[in-house]
Amino acid sequence: MSRKVAKRYIVHGRVQGVGFRAFVEYSARPIGVRGWVRNRDDGHVEVYAIGTAEQLSEFEGHLWRGPRFSEVRHVHATEDNIDSGVREFEIRY
Repeated sequence: MSRKVAKRYIVHGRVQGVGFRAFVEYSARPIGVRGWVRNRDDGHVEVYAIGTAEQLSEFEGHLWRGPRFSEVRHVHATEDNIDSGVREFEIRY
């Protein structure tokens, strides 16, 4: 079994008010990624994700694509600590 890692993503562009959080949740579940997504006050979207390197690579591709009416300009990814309390993927408000 591959080792789990955690990453935090900040997604820049037109990513609020276009269904981005629902898109991220919908994309994460079939890949098997756990974590959360939320809007930030600065207009960006923050994503915390746990999975294998392969899962997170596939997941990051979805973040770059975004839903139909979004316009992703940049995805900044940093490694993070694994939060063992995160059991599924959810939208945080």
